[in-house]
Amino acid sequence: MTETQQRKYRATFILNTRDYEQSIENLIGTIKAALQSVGATLGDVRDLGRKDFVRVTDKKHVGDVYVQIDFTGEGDVAAKVRERFRLEKTVKRLLVEGL
Repeated sequence: MTETQQRKYRATFILNTRDYEQSIENLIGTIKAALQSVGATLGDVRDLGRKDFVRVTDKKHVGDVYVQIDFTGEGDVAAKVRERFRLEKTVKRLLVEGL
């Protein structure tokens, strides 16, 4: 039996809260559930708070909430995470990096 290698990753999300009515904790819970659905084992979750954008394209929307989530999974889990959030409306940007 072959044992699969678990790798560590960190995903940084910029959330799109422009028309979001619920609390940020609910949105983070939804993101955590989506990560678990693609086979990720969650670690540390850090709400980095609201930060202003360096380059503002809309003067009425100058910043959003940043969240970092550490997780482990098999080698292809990073690609699965990117694909899972590719069309997600509540996630403005996503960066997945290996640790």
